[in-house]
Amino acid sequence: MNMNDKPIAVVTGGAGGIGQVICRLLAREGWRVVVCDINLEGAQAVAAECGGHARRIDITDADAVEATVEQIEQEIGPVVAVAHSAATFGELKPVEEVSLADWDRITSLVHRGTYVVSVAFAKRMARRGKGSFVALSSWNGVRSARMHAYCSSKAAVNLLMEGMAMEWGRSGLRFNAVSPGVVMTERVAERIRTGTRYTMNPIEMTALGRLVTSEEVAEAVAFLMSDRASGITGANLLVDTGTTISQAWGLFGGVPAPRPQDEGAPA
Repeated sequence: MNMNDKPIAVVTGGAGGIGQVICRLLAREGWRVVVCDINLEGAQAVAAECGGHARRIDITDADAVEATVEQIEQEIGPVVAVAHSAATFGELKPVEEVSLADWDRITSLVHRGTYVVSVAFAKRMARRGKGSFVALSSWNGVRSARMHAYCSSKAAVNLLMEGMAMEWGRSGLRFNAVSPGVVMTERVAERIRTGTRYTMNPIEMTALGRLVTSEEVAEAVAFLMSDRASGITGANLLVDTGTTISQAWGLFGGVPAPRPQDEGAPA
């Protein structure tokens, strides 16, 4: 397939950890990838690897987002799908110690930023009658933690995707969220090893006995972006190896141990 014949997918936050993995997977699946990030140099490196394009985007600046989206459409082509991975994280703090400046920074990036980006792309995709938007949310948008601005913002993103799915559904657009659990990255592995940030091993809080990988999160995003998920909209897909469902089990004996297996049984 000629590069110009490939459907165009945009990944915001594409220079980041999971964003990079999403870009690589989409490229392998035949998309023409536009890597957007506030870190243009990082976006260019990922784009070069994927045979795609790079654009700088600052999701806190609505006018700049509008200009970037218009530039992509004019210079590269009509966008078919968007993976919105650009975001930030929150520190573990008592709520009275969260400054309003920090609250505003996080909510602006996570909630307002998702709104700004989704509308900028959606109003253009709606004119063509087709499009898919997937927001990277979090299991912390479903279960609270001591990251008050972050958790409430992710919960707002989940409801925003439902609203957008209804707003644009009859125009041929789909909106969904993917909510990863604790993702096994090098940083997380080091935190588990050193006992920092986590008061218990997060692996013990999963149904599957392991943490989710970036690749598994990317697979879920790519699926929802594609026509394979043509009947799915307004959904929040938890990709957390069963972290969310395990919460109450700790009160009642913990997660069950694996059952004995027959020797020589097929894997």
